Amino acid sequence: MMRAIGPIGAILFAFALLASGMLFTVDQRQNAIVFQLGEVKEVITDPGLHFKWPLIQNVRSFDTRILTMDDPEPLRFITSEKKPVLVDSFVKWRIIDVKQYYISVQGDEIRAQKRLQQTISNELQNEFNQRTIHDVVSGERNKIMEAMRDKADLDSRKIGVQIVDVRLKRVDLPPEVSESVYRRMEAERKRVANELRSTGSAESERIRADADRQREVILAEAYRDAQRVKGEGDAKAAAIYAQAFSQNAEFYSFYRSMEAYRSSFRSKGDLMLLEPSSDFFKYLKDAGGKSAKK
Repeated sequence: MMRAIGPIGAILFAFALLASGMLFTVDQRQNAIVFQLGEVKEVITDPGLHFKWPLIQNVRSFDTRILTMDDPEPLRFITSEKKPVLVDSFVKWRIIDVKQYYISVQGDEIRAQKRLQQTISNELQNEFNQRTIHDVVSGERNKIMEAMRDKADLDSRKIGVQIVDVRLKRVDLPPEVSESVYRRMEAERKRVANELRSTGSAESERIRADADRQREVILAEAYRDAQRVKGEGDAKAAAIYAQAFSQNAEFYSFYRSMEAYRSSFRSKGDLMLLEPSSDFFKYLKDAGGKSAKK
């Protein structure tokens, strides 16, 4: 009995080893290629447990998730103005045809990224050659990324890869160009500022001159109206005085003399030298023409 346990255990172990060599699993995030004697036999895209012949077949899995290719150093391109720019970008890509991917780059991710990097670099150079610095920095940046994605995806399909997205993280001028550009921008801004200042100064002088002119016109018109009103008032006053004088000349003369006395003797310190026979004292005399008693 004990002698039979050894062979049975060996048989079971061999059977388990054979079964492990015949079965394999495919993750839902992967596709697998079954090779038979070094040639592609089958492409498996469905996740789960699968069967292969041991010894003559082997399996290789490929990640089908979205991968990122990020350039370690910015790439240098030339714009339509013959100005160099440094471009920092990244690419999102994934495998969509594992068989074509294996045939084209032997399933090597590094080789695939080099192929994609070359494609992206060539297409970026073509796009930048057609645009100015302003366009690539802000004006048409989205258009460049869309065009890059479409053109790069068309080429990458040849190796079984899909370009999901192309993004320009940063577009800078080289240090030797940045300084001259900044100086030119500063000079341009100063020129525009000086033009605005001169225009504003001229406009302020024009507004000030117009305001002064309107002020003089308003004052002249006000003075004219005031003189007219004053003249009309003086004429009316004279007419009233004349009418009153014509009605009772003696009373009018008496009233005016009283006003003159009040104005002349308003203060105790006032002094006036006149002859006693002056008409000024007419109403200070009695009816016989003699001076009135104090």
